[in-house]
Amino acid sequence: MSENNAQDTRIDFLYLNEEDMVAAGVTDSARCVETMEETLILLADGDYRMAGASANSHGAQINFPENPEHESMPADGPDRRFMAMPAYLGGRFRSTGVKWYGSNTENRKKDLPRSIHVFVLNDADTGAPKAIMSANLLSAYRTGAVPGVGVKHLALEDSRTVGIIGPGVMSRTIFDAALSQRPSIEEVKIKGRSPESTERVAAWFREKYPQLKDVRIVDSEQEAIEGSDIVISGTSTSPDGPSGFPYFKREWIKPGALLLMPAAARLDDDFITSDEANLVVDYRGLYAEWFHENGPDVTYEDLLGIPGNRWYDMFKEGLIPEKKMVNIGDIASGKAPGRENDEQIFCYSIGGMPVEDVAWAHDLYENAVKKGIGTELNLWDTPILK
Repeated sequence: MSENNAQDTRIDFLYLNEEDMVAAGVTDSARCVETMEETLILLADGDYRMAGASANSHGAQINFPENPEHESMPADGPDRRFMAMPAYLGGRFRSTGVKWYGSNTENRKKDLPRSIHVFVLNDADTGAPKAIMSANLLSAYRTGAVPGVGVKHLALEDSRTVGIIGPGVMSRTIFDAALSQRPSIEEVKIKGRSPESTERVAAWFREKYPQLKDVRIVDSEQEAIEGSDIVISGTSTSPDGPSGFPYFKREWIKPGALLLMPAAARLDDDFITSDEANLVVDYRGLYAEWFHENGPDVTYEDLLGIPGNRWYDMFKEGLIPEKKMVNIGDIASGKAPGRENDEQIFCYSIGGMPVEDVAWAHDLYENAVKKGIGTELNLWDTPILK
């Protein structure tokens, strides 16, 4: 083979560790919100592919039995799974990729994150790897930015008060994205699980955002919700709410409020069916796929309490029309109306999709290449088998 042909077959890719990802801009919430807005519009327009026959699957998951027959096999436990989340995204991105992670709550005892993520970005034509990335921050900030798109289009322009139920990593990146869209925010109310951990989070907020006038801990979900312009539900469990999920009672919700629900949340069915509740989803096709993958016997409670799954069940039961669940991408593109007055209450369900990882990974890869960040690795000069 000629030297020229040998060069044509060479494949190099970029390796980006967590420090490289920070240098490439992974924590830039404002920019990530812009990228997620583009992504959600492309989703609503259909310029994407995810896994499954419908191209809408969240991903493929490995679970373990409670009592494995084989001694070496892991046993089931809290958040114990492996998951692959592949996707293609069109538009200016025109990229494919997969997020792969293992999750185990027991990691906390080893001072490790519950989930450990890597992301592989591929050329959409050849399939060649373009980059392999540390992806915990990638995942966390795109998770925060998708609700941030809702804040951009649906929150009151002069939003000042945010209530947080479950102040974990997800709620913190959501708040960062929200603040990037509404710098008027000046008050944060935090409902956590234990006084010690919640006080640590409150101290973190005070240090990171010195412009905030008030960061305080509250004792109940009701206190977090009442009077808040934006409410973030960032936990899948609650000792107070029905079914063990955080509960958003209609009487507690301020007129004009935006409810951001990327985790579990319980709303009363009569509120959901009413004209008061403006239901928004990250993408309706995701909830349709969850319904068809799991069947009607798998309840919204079984699916981590993500409210969009309950809304889709209600659509299938004939309780609400499908069009009541509006894609945020259609609102962002102007195809569907957003906020029309300061009294409207918006309920925004976020399930999370791998196209979002592809989009943010694509932009970070481009930044890394421009800035000379990362380590170039070689897959081969000439493939041995072809």
